[in-house]
Amino acid sequence: MWKTVRRLVAAPVLASAGSDVNIEHGAYFGRGNRVHVGDRSGIGIRCQLHGPVMIGADVMMGPEVLVYALGHAFADTTRPMILQGFIEPRPVVIEDDVWIGARAIILPSVRIGRGSVVGAGSVVTKDVPPYSVVGGNPARVIKSRILAQRGHGNACSDSEGD
Repeated sequence: MWKTVRRLVAAPVLASAGSDVNIEHGAYFGRGNRVHVGDRSGIGIRCQLHGPVMIGADVMMGPEVLVYALGHAFADTTRPMILQGFIEPRPVVIEDDVWIGARAIILPSVRIGRGSVVGAGSVVTKDVPPYSVVGGNPARVIKSRILAQRGHGNACSDSEGD
């Protein structure tokens, strides 16, 4: 019942929300007018999405994921950073069928390619190629899901013994 209530409350706040979207408790979107969520996607507990953010279909987002499309300006060394305001928002795009682990951080202008996995606690500063597994700070490609499927590496699962 509560999932339905959260979806009904969040949908009018968001720029767009697809069908069967799951918004967990404590999710934050600001005004929400720059956040798009695709069909069957889930926003985890206490996630923060600071738009513009475009989330595709079938995206799984763990708890406390942070997505930032804007940041503070700091180019002028003659003025305190607190007085320089913000940079122009640079959209974040999360393509279809992506899994983002708990407490990952995604920074401005990043595109996470279709079918990718972002490891828990990762800090994503650059684009992620489709069907990649990334992790770390800064996040780097650990393996390709396509090569693993073709027998060129270990199959990707959360039960690997890596």
